[in-house]
Amino acid sequence: MIFHFLGYSIYFKEIQVIDSGFCTFPNSTTFENLNPKSNPMSLNFIVLLLAALIPLLIGALWYSPMLFGNAWMASAGLDAEKLKGASMMKIFGITYIFSFLIAMSLNFIVIHQWHIYSILANETGMTDPTSEVSQYVKNFMDKYGTNFRTFKHGAFHGTLSGILLIWPILGINALFERKGFKYIAINSFFWIVCFALMGGVICAFN
Repeated sequence: MIFHFLGYSIYFKEIQVIDSGFCTFPNSTTFENLNPKSNPMSLNFIVLLLAALIPLLIGALWYSPMLFGNAWMASAGLDAEKLKGASMMKIFGITYIFSFLIAMSLNFIVIHQWHIYSILANETGMTDPTSEVSQYVKNFMDKYGTNFRTFKHGAFHGTLSGILLIWPILGINALFERKGFKYIAINSFFWIVCFALMGGVICAFN
């Protein structure tokens, strides 16, 4: 599904027709500014890159001794000695890459207008801006393109995604790792908070 969206959304000049193997996408054009009302369905990589910093920033506080750091280490069976020797630059770098992938995915969850492109991606005429289906999409976006594009709405769907996706996944892993409720709660609520903030930022500014 994400492949359907990307062909309509990359922020470069004069992008040529993209064929993902799933469908063919029309040319994209240049962007004027970062205001979602002016170009509501363009992927803003600056916002996504900034949103990807949120897990690192929240994690620095969440897993610090001020909050849940000591409880997390105890529940995970870790101590300061076991945490020594790792390359923190490598860990932070890979974490940022993973966080960017999360931001990309959340973009298509919290911004509902993307779905019209996925539904109509294989319709004849989608690559022709003068076709009936392209005009239908344009009229739809002119009227509804900025509906629900708020921080509050993005945070709501980010929170739902955290609760309905991340919490069960981490919970299942933790059960087989023989981890307790405290371990599940600390990690799950961390990601729920991150998803809420990331979803809000992406929905409001992307």
